[in-house]
Amino acid sequence: MTIKPYGDQAILVEFEAVIDPTVHQQVTQLYQALSQATLEGIKALIPAYNSLTICYKPSLLSVEALKEMIIAFSKEVSISNTTSKTLYIPVCYEAPFALDMDFVLAQTQLSKANLIQLHTQAIYQVYLLGFLPGFAYLGKVSEQLFCQRKQHPRLRVPTGAVGLAGYQTGIYPSASPGGWQIIGQCPIPVFDLNKEKSFLFEVGNQVQFKAIDATAFKAIKDKPQLWKLYGIK
Repeated sequence: MTIKPYGDQAILVEFEAVIDPTVHQQVTQLYQALSQATLEGIKALIPAYNSLTICYKPSLLSVEALKEMIIAFSKEVSISNTTSKTLYIPVCYEAPFALDMDFVLAQTQLSKANLIQLHTQAIYQVYLLGFLPGFAYLGKVSEQLFCQRKQHPRLRVPTGAVGLAGYQTGIYPSASPGGWQIIGQCPIPVFDLNKEKSFLFEVGNQVQFKAIDATAFKAIKDKPQLWKLYGIK
């Protein structure tokens, strides 16, 4: 673990420079410990793949005091105490939702059935939220699912689109431009400003996708009471 200044009101805590569940668990445990402590002077905590950015108020905390605090917390917390919640997310991999399915099948040399099996059998970790409010970077996907981002991003990716990019997968929480390869769509909102808890995902959650057909997609989208079948309120 290394700690270094990150501007004049933040520091960066870095662990091993890899995308790995064990390394990210170190990030998550420190993030959770600091979040629960509600320490005066800390303005924000931003976890990522292998780092935690800590924004602070210089008028209340010095860099040295903050470093000592982080070192103390890192010694006290234990990976075994880190809890994770698993969310089961329905996805329709059929047309017209799978906008880039043909391209992905050609690039991966997989059949559609194999692609869906590989994408749904894995349990992914939420490494970080970013790019858009509520956009969760999930990984790592099977090496067989690896595919490049689009050379020319799509001007409008629909809300709920499920995409692949490199060794990552994710769900677009709102319509936006984007360069991920779209292989399906989720009927359940992952970002809703009308809810007290706007983001469906949190860093440290685990996610597993469940394949559904177009009929089920419409039913789930139109009837939020069905969301509880997937453990989502």
